[in-house]
Amino acid sequence: MEDKNIQCNSVVDGNFEEVSREKVIQFKPPLYKQRYQFVKNLVDQHEPKKVADLGCGDTSLIRLLKVYPCIELLVGVDIDEDKLRWRGDKLSPFMGDFLKPRDLDLTITLYHGSAVERDSRLLGFDLITCIELIEHLDSGDLARFPEVVFGYLSPAMVVISTPNSEFNPLFPIVTLRDSDHKFEWNRMEFQTWALCVANCYNYSVEFTGVGEPPAGAESVGFCTQIGIFRKNGGRATESCVSEQHHQHVYKAVFTTSYPSLKQERFLRLVLVNEVSQQVESLRVRYLRRLKEQDRESGNEPKDTGCSETHIPCFGPVFTEDEKARIEKSPKPFCVGDKFFVPLQRLLAYPKLNRLCAEEEMMRSVIADSVDLSVDGSAVVVDLHYYSDYVFDF
Repeated sequence: MEDKNIQCNSVVDGNFEEVSREKVIQFKPPLYKQRYQFVKNLVDQHEPKKVADLGCGDTSLIRLLKVYPCIELLVGVDIDEDKLRWRGDKLSPFMGDFLKPRDLDLTITLYHGSAVERDSRLLGFDLITCIELIEHLDSGDLARFPEVVFGYLSPAMVVISTPNSEFNPLFPIVTLRDSDHKFEWNRMEFQTWALCVANCYNYSVEFTGVGEPPAGAESVGFCTQIGIFRKNGGRATESCVSEQHHQHVYKAVFTTSYPSLKQERFLRLVLVNEVSQQVESLRVRYLRRLKEQDRESGNEPKDTGCSETHIPCFGPVFTEDEKARIEKSPKPFCVGDKFFVPLQRLLAYPKLNRLCAEEEMMRSVIADSVDLSVDGSAVVVDLHYYSDYVFDF
């Protein structure tokens, strides 16, 4: 399988010391990055929920894809178990992922296994990528590959990249680009194979590539040729998936789950934090208005030594529609030394509404973390804090 970051044994992405740099084609960005960008563009366009990378190598592509909010299940498969274990920890959530959880759940799993083995845990995927994989398969595995990937797994989309041998004469001292390659196809060979596979398993296929040839050599085509296979009729049906369950051949060597707003404990943390910030913003503005009213009535001197820059300001700039929605909502009010912010007011703010669209849900999530009014319709805080005197409201 391709080691997608360390390219020192490749004439395409690395340099041989005995060959002058002037004779080596330099791809900018490097060819492996162009291949990854191609996949990222497809993810942007089609927003798949379940993605698998067969022959995932050092998991570089998986690390790039895990940031996409549409993906909920990300799987890597490779025959090198040690490499999967070594790279697995780099896929774990960081502190920032807990401070700012995803909207949707994400599970990442790495399996030790071969792309020509059937495992039911990869059924029903939206996208399967095989980046620089098939040229590593011997003739027997290459014959089984379509049966497994297209016939058994039958994802909605498959992306296969492989070297274009017509480009090879442009490189110095090369027959095959990697010592582990069993073959390298020209464009006609790859397209003939791909069209046969597509016709056999009810897919359509289109061809493109990455790695533009140098000026004057345009006839050789892209350095990396790519086939994009789309299943006719869309994604696999649930009945098709359920008929082939519990065939577990791969060995799971790493799995992790990311915090998301679908998980109640993380939703509570984020929602309570956003509610607290918005309530504080409204409280500060309420005090500011009271101060301005006192000044206008002559009860306060005009110059208090406190400027607008000393008063904390919170929240984004709202659109006109958002402003109108906020203005129509119940306004905050004060009873004695307590400040009340109706939940309906909080729900009118776009960020809070995205987190929680219903009053009852907001009440149940935040009830254990903030003070609510007797009827539960408003958040209640003290009108004055010690910091108010520092800012001289």
